[in-house]
Amino acid sequence: MKPLSKSLAELPDDVAVLQEMVRSFAAENQRWQIRYESLQEQVRLLLAKRFGPSSERHDSSQLQLGLFNEAEVETTSAEEEPEAETGPEPRRRGRPVRKPLPPELPREEVIHELPVEERVCGEDGSDLVEIGREISEQLDIVPAQVRVIRNVRIKYGCPRCQEGVKTTPLPPQPLPKSMASAGMLAYVLTSKYADGLPLYRMEGMLKRIGVEIPRSTLASWAVKAGTGLVQPLINLMQERALASGYIQMDETPVQVLKEPGRKPTTKSTMWVWKTGPPAKPIILFDYDPSRSQSVPERLLMGFKGYLQTDGYSGYLAVAATPDITSVGCFAHARRKFDEAVKSAGKKAKPGVAHEGLALIQELYRVERQAKEAEMTPHQRYALRRELAVPILERLHTWLHENLPRTLPSGATGKALGYLHGQWERLIRYLEDGRLEIDNNLTENAIRPFVVGRKGWLFSDTVSGAKASANIYGLIETAKANGHEPYHYLRYVLERLPACQTVEAFEALLPINLPPMLTQPPPPMQDGVA
Repeated sequence: MKPLSKSLAELPDDVAVLQEMVRSFAAENQRWQIRYESLQEQVRLLLAKRFGPSSERHDSSQLQLGLFNEAEVETTSAEEEPEAETGPEPRRRGRPVRKPLPPELPREEVIHELPVEERVCGEDGSDLVEIGREISEQLDIVPAQVRVIRNVRIKYGCPRCQEGVKTTPLPPQPLPKSMASAGMLAYVLTSKYADGLPLYRMEGMLKRIGVEIPRSTLASWAVKAGTGLVQPLINLMQERALASGYIQMDETPVQVLKEPGRKPTTKSTMWVWKTGPPAKPIILFDYDPSRSQSVPERLLMGFKGYLQTDGYSGYLAVAATPDITSVGCFAHARRKFDEAVKSAGKKAKPGVAHEGLALIQELYRVERQAKEAEMTPHQRYALRRELAVPILERLHTWLHENLPRTLPSGATGKALGYLHGQWERLIRYLEDGRLEIDNNLTENAIRPFVVGRKGWLFSDTVSGAKASANIYGLIETAKANGHEPYHYLRYVLERLPACQTVEAFEALLPINLPPMLTQPPPPMQDGVA
């Protein structure tokens, strides 16, 4: 850039040329101003993500400020104003309340009695008698106990001919020729996949209680269980998911070090798909090095019904077939307006982003009302038609008013653009009371994998990644159907090796078992398991 004094000295005398230069400088200045404001938004959003709360909740009164100057809004606000309470002062929020300990836990009574010499009345010297008991409970935890199961197989032989020796066969085992029992294997799988415990930490924990098992052995058990042992259950779960008529899908990156033809730093993908309500939930994970549309095409082959996803184009191409109806996710739309609010800063006055966020939250209040009332799909369909449709009409009108006058490059412009581009998919949840307003159930299902990934960081091999996908799917489906993961896995792994028929495998699916597997296995007595 030329020095200012020199530039001023070289200014032309022609007025038209000067005017053109001013217009050019003004346009350039406006471009830099837009760039500056965009960078400021990004900085504020990054700071909010780094140091602020991750929740998307906001003060509803702030969001409503300046939203619409309509009489019905003010009237509704006045009608919903709670009356003054005349009863006792309510308990303060935030005060901790001790919940009773679960009644199913075993109890051990410790009786505390006064010494005999103190059981005398201080007034007249009479002996004191028991008139009641005060009971308080404490929670006690015994660290993990390890035991060795000795499988003693009785041998029989003929005392006359010394031939025809028979040995009692060993019952089918989860991992033949391995020292891992069903209980040990269930403990390893639950610790790694349900609790996010890396194998090197598990190795150290076992060593502290006197058992030295290398992490390579633990990894081998997990891979064998995931790639072979539980595969029949996964296949049956896939069949039922494809026949459900309603699937939600999402994906997240994963790193596999030893993948043929790829660098160790290359990102692969873990895909998650879940059946929607009201059917019993089935959650499936699938590993694939690709994030292209070919993966959901493979997973959803033969599926007919609703597919609910975010706005990723790979899903949209799959849903373009006549058999699949694409449903959008309002949580993603809400998140973009939430980011726009955060990028504006705490001192910013409520604007377009606040208005959009407030309207979307009105839709979620309708969903919350349906959930609290435990409505059937038919009832929820009717409620949405009554309450959600008018809100969506207002939101659509508001969108078309603000979209042309908002810069598309800013956070608010991007939120408006996403809402506009996804509108037809977003409102499709009105068609069927079974459909959810968003894809959050699948995001919740994928969260244990994301949490675990922070601990173990990557998979070593492709077989390990595929085994992890199967175990994650089995555990998350068990949890979604009310099972405690360890006891469900122990129950299944004890019976799975003996299964010979489809009916036997089906009986072990999480959706076919009552959620009552919450008690530990009985202890061994007299040397017999």
